[in-house]
Amino acid sequence: MSQFARGLEGVIANETRLGDVRGQEGQLIYCGYEINELAGKVSFEEVVYLLWNNRLPKQTELTELKQQLAEERELPAQVIEFIKSSPRTALPIDVLRTAVSMLGLHDPSLLLDDSLAANQRRAIAILAKVSVIVAYFHRARNGLDLPKIRKDLGEAAHFLYLLDGSEPSPKKIETLDVAYVLHAEHGMNASTFSARVTISTLTDIYSAITSAIATLKGPLHGGANEGVIHMLQEIGDPKNVDAYVEKNLAEKKRIMGIGHRVYKVLDPRAPHLQRMAVELSSELGEAKWIAMSERIAAIMKEKKGLYANVDFYSATVYYSLGIPTDLFTPVFAISRTAGWTAHVLEQLSDNRLYRPLSKYVGETVGRKFVPIDQR
Repeated sequence: MSQFARGLEGVIANETRLGDVRGQEGQLIYCGYEINELAGKVSFEEVVYLLWNNRLPKQTELTELKQQLAEERELPAQVIEFIKSSPRTALPIDVLRTAVSMLGLHDPSLLLDDSLAANQRRAIAILAKVSVIVAYFHRARNGLDLPKIRKDLGEAAHFLYLLDGSEPSPKKIETLDVAYVLHAEHGMNASTFSARVTISTLTDIYSAITSAIATLKGPLHGGANEGVIHMLQEIGDPKNVDAYVEKNLAEKKRIMGIGHRVYKVLDPRAPHLQRMAVELSSELGEAKWIAMSERIAAIMKEKKGLYANVDFYSATVYYSLGIPTDLFTPVFAISRTAGWTAHVLEQLSDNRLYRPLSKYVGETVGRKFVPIDQR
């Protein structure tokens, strides 16, 4: 009798060298590096190289990767037209999902070369383009021009430049770059699992990343940080926090950004984002957002023994950077594309089709056919 685990909780479905989420210890590992060894010390591009190659790059290798990413940023004209013609009311994550799927239509080698080297090149192309898609749609829906692609900026700086149409400050670049690093990889989460299941059929990498984005969209996964800002906006002022939390706890409603499916102690990414949220709130944003956040976190730790997770503080960070709320999940997708593509490449290197069982709970056998005129 096979073991039954709803939602596959506790089930090990594959091996990976990429990420390890140690929930009891509050640790997140990228290829042997604890996240605290990387956050604030290496760039997002260095983490990308690490995930794809299992080691941090030398300077020449990092320069080459940055050049490759910069060269792949241009979108096909038809994808740009799709972005411009999408309804202004469309969810940005839906536009990103569909545009990534469209990219596969414009890859002439897709049916001719399915080698690992070809998929590595596609991984670079996808990662280079996702941030452009998100920024371009945001500007198009607001009737703004689409800035020309630049090749002299890193991934975080280039996204901020396209989003605002102006040179971002060093502080903004540094903050978003660290946020990218913190979100790049997180073990066998729902969207990563979705990407691996999809690519295990030996379909193409565009389909796998499209599947991952569609999975990330859900409010129980990538959409959680949007919920945090909506909660803070609903509270409105620090003096309202205690009453809001008490009311929601009494009604057994969820407090957004608190607790985690895996981490039973503090999410190791949260302190980095908390620090940046405090800094940004004093320099760029409104101090009340972090004040409300800190009070909510304190109450929930005291009353429920639950800690704030990565979404809790990333929401304030993104908001303080001037990133619109409905772009929070797409920004998450931009950084997680590093991990998704790494998992796709790892799956392809030693592939086995995912085919779990299900527990049948329907009618017992023995039902007999009855002609339609006798039912």
